[in-house]
Amino acid sequence: MDFNVKKLASDAGVFFTRAVQFTEEKLGQAEKTELDAHFENLLSRADSTKNWTEKILRQTEVLLQPNPSARIEEFLYEKLDRKIPSRITNGELLGQYMIDAASEFGPGTPYGSTLIKVGEAQRRLGAADRDFIQSSMINFLTPLRNFLEGDWKTISKERRLLENRRLDLDACKARLKKAKAAEAKAAAEQELRLAQTEFDRQAEVTRLLLEGISSTHTNHLRCLHEFVEAQSTYYAQCYQYTLDLQKLLGRYPSAFVGNTDSPAPPSGISPSAATIPVVPSLTGPGTPTPSSVGFTEVSPPSSGTRKARVLYDYDAADSSELELFADELITVYSLPGMDSDWLMGEKGNKKGKVPVTYLELLN
Repeated sequence: MDFNVKKLASDAGVFFTRAVQFTEEKLGQAEKTELDAHFENLLSRADSTKNWTEKILRQTEVLLQPNPSARIEEFLYEKLDRKIPSRITNGELLGQYMIDAASEFGPGTPYGSTLIKVGEAQRRLGAADRDFIQSSMINFLTPLRNFLEGDWKTISKERRLLENRRLDLDACKARLKKAKAAEAKAAAEQELRLAQTEFDRQAEVTRLLLEGISSTHTNHLRCLHEFVEAQSTYYAQCYQYTLDLQKLLGRYPSAFVGNTDSPAPPSGISPSAATIPVVPSLTGPGTPTPSSVGFTEVSPPSSGTRKARVLYDYDAADSSELELFADELITVYSLPGMDSDWLMGEKGNKKGKVPVTYLELLN
């Protein structure tokens, strides 16, 4: 019990001495031991590293998870050392809604079948997003967070110890100056030597930790490369998925655009401005095949032919379709049982199916 009381009294005395020294330094009434320029540069570099690492970490978290509530939830799970539950991405949720809607509208309808295809693509995009987030969390955010919660805390602790040793050293210097008697000077000199030894030892420990910031930069540089690689992979996947979706949608032209029975667009809007191009290339469920219609053997009817101007280039998907080039004029007509989204087209001695959404009917 007596030992604890003495220790508390000693600690209180040390704290008071440091407080007095610190106050007198702030008031300009006491000298302060200055660190060398190299040491000060190391301190400044460490502070800068800590500050920018925090900012990069926080903003990357916002980039990966824009929802503040979700970020707070993930933070709490981490602090409680519990596994963060798997969360469906917005893309996956949107895709599921589209697929569910298609089931209700009818998956065999043009709208329903398109919803399914877009929904599946959205789910793939959402899965790619989740993979990118997980990769970035592991390979980029975790090393940054480990530095802040590990190495930086150690550096901060040793810096506080160094500051305390410096205050003790300067307090001993002040006592030596005030000592008058020889005995008091001898005691003060002994205290000063011990304080100087403690300060030098702590300064060396802190310096080594501060110089380790260079290794931290090297590690973070590697993590940054991995983050960029993951981001590049993610965007490449997104581009490929959307490109594949665009091509797939082109194979199933919309049923409400370009129908020959549809009313003309409002005045002031050209047919090309009122038409959204898609790129059809596969026959739909109700589209006749070359074998069933015999495109190369059927002659155009004597009536019902019309001239049409091609609005956009179109690459034929197979021999049953006709390749088109923007602004050329072709002859078009329909055949019995033919899908309303397609017409037979002729130019020169070539015949084939053409999508009506790529045409402006002239007469």
